[in-house]
Amino acid sequence: MNTDTTIQTHNVAWNKGKLVGQKMPLKLKEIWAIRIRLQLAKQVRELAMFNLAIDSKLRGCDLVELQVRDVAQGGQVLQRAIVMQRKTHRPVQFEITEQTRDAVAAWIAAAHLKSEQFLFPSRIHDSPHISTRQYAKIVDQWVTSIGLDSNAYGTHSMRRTKATLIYRRTKNLRAVQLLLGHTKLESTVRYLGIEVDDALVISEQTEV
Repeated sequence: MNTDTTIQTHNVAWNKGKLVGQKMPLKLKEIWAIRIRLQLAKQVRELAMFNLAIDSKLRGCDLVELQVRDVAQGGQVLQRAIVMQRKTHRPVQFEITEQTRDAVAAWIAAAHLKSEQFLFPSRIHDSPHISTRQYAKIVDQWVTSIGLDSNAYGTHSMRRTKATLIYRRTKNLRAVQLLLGHTKLESTVRYLGIEVDDALVISEQTEV
C-alpha cells in the first residue's frame, strides 16, 4: 500500500520584515535635510530628480519616463508642465518651482541632454531611462541618508509629500485631487489618509 507523503514548504512572504500599507510622506524638515545633503555631495542628477519628484507629485512610472521636452523648451525649464499619466491615460499638470528649475537646468547641462532624450537616462545600456526599481532604490538611499526607516517610505512618499503639505495648509481637497490627477475625490481622501489623520488630531486635542 502506497502512502502519500505531503511535503509542506514554507515560503517566505514578500512583505516579511516590511511595514505594509501606505508609505509616509516626508515632513518639511526632512525634505530640506535630503536636499541639503544632495547639494553638499554635488549629486546633480539626484538633486534634480528629488526636487522634481516632490514638485510633480507624479507616480514613479511617470517620473522615470519624463523627457527633456516635457519640462524644458528652448533651453529654459518651464514653470508649469503637463504630462499624460500612464495609469489613467489622463493629463496632469504640475508646477516647477524656481529651485527645481535651477536643479533640472543644471542636470540637463551637465548631462548634455537633448530635447528628445529621457530626462533621467539609464546607465544600463539596454534601458533608455532608469527603471522604477532603480528609482525605488534611489529613494531608499535618500531616506536612509537622514536616518529614516526605508520600510516606511517609498516612491509614493515622493508623490504624497507635497500633496499632503498642501492639504494640511489649505484643507482644499479638490485642489489636491487635481494636482494628483485623481478622477474621484474619494480616491484622494483614501490616498492621503486624511480622515484618519484628521480624526487623530481631533482626538489628541480632546481631553477626557
